Amino acid sequence: MRDFTYYAPTKVHFGRDKHKDVGKIIKEYGFKTIMMQYGMSSIKKSGLYDEVMTSLNEAGIKVVEMGGVEPNPNINFVRNAIKVARENNVEMILAVGGGSVIDSCKYTAAGVNYDGDVWDFPTRKAFVENGLPIGCILTLAAAGSEMSSSAVITNSELNMKRGFNSEYNRCLFAICNPELTYSVSKYQTACGIVDIMAHTMERYFIPCEPTELTDRIAESILKSVINAGKTLMANPCDYEARATMMWASSLSHNDLTGCGRENSLPVHQLEHALSGEYENIAHGAGLAVLFPAWAEYVYKCDISRFAQFARRVWDVDETDDTTAAEKGIKEMSDFFAEIGMPTKLRDFDIPESCLDKLSELCTFGRSREIATYVSLDFDKIKEIFKMCY
Repeated sequence: MRDFTYYAPTKVHFGRDKHKDVGKIIKEYGFKTIMMQYGMSSIKKSGLYDEVMTSLNEAGIKVVEMGGVEPNPNINFVRNAIKVARENNVEMILAVGGGSVIDSCKYTAAGVNYDGDVWDFPTRKAFVENGLPIGCILTLAAAGSEMSSSAVITNSELNMKRGFNSEYNRCLFAICNPELTYSVSKYQTACGIVDIMAHTMERYFIPCEPTELTDRIAESILKSVINAGKTLMANPCDYEARATMMWASSLSHNDLTGCGRENSLPVHQLEHALSGEYENIAHGAGLAVLFPAWAEYVYKCDISRFAQFARRVWDVDETDDTTAAEKGIKEMSDFFAEIGMPTKLRDFDIPESCLDKLSELCTFGRSREIATYVSLDFDKIKEIFKMCY
């Protein structure tokens, strides 16, 4: 096991009706003026908006609203939100939504006290030095952004989806009520299942020294999510399954499953190129297509680990490591299909001619390689894209 520093400062308020305490929670921190960001109309249709606003008003908190955050949040929305936050002397940002809303809030919080353009952060031209605090009310179990240090944004003018990590991106608090996810569609629930699993598996499939405890934590999260996912496909309002998904979302991306190991998330970087170019593609759906192809491309570099994954997560009963590894990858791919995820890039109705462009985007114009079992340059990345077309 390698040396590591584990830091998870987010205070989690988990359970039924916890969102109704948001005003009290924020008041205890001393904030008087906040910006609240949310998506389209779903939180108003569900009644969540009224419950949150009632709690905030009763606590005497001034709310500056910014609704309309899109899936794959856009940099232009964030730029406007930063302007509005400055004009209103906002002290903290509250996200009410899933990973897209939380990421939008993270970028807004990072940019309010920065003189340059917020796009400087994902392009590494600048680093956050004085970000505003962030809190969230989670409505979708998927991205894990509620406890992670990462944030991803789409620049539609450049057709780029980029992320950056900063401890300023950590939410001060996360309110997690599994009941708020009852209305999430089967498709989006399935996308969330894949995203949670991908965050966990990408920290698991890394060449390094033995990390038995960290491995077992990751494997238990994966098995729990698989079981909960199957339950939710049949009964979307099963509280225990929704609770398992919501907590797994947080644990999968708060660095717990990476302790003692390195972390590069190569498949996420492939997918960011995909959904950055085609904004209608859900992140989890893109991962469902790409992860099995990436696994097939690299598994021979670490057959014993892929075999361990097959036996411990998918209960594959094979003594031969190579056979077990191959069956484990197939079990994963079959499960993604079982919960309604696409299996090929062509399922998104995109042309095969796009593979060069996607590979260019993924390598930042052939200027970088992605670290994994093998260093992925333009040609190798294109080969993976071809494998799953």
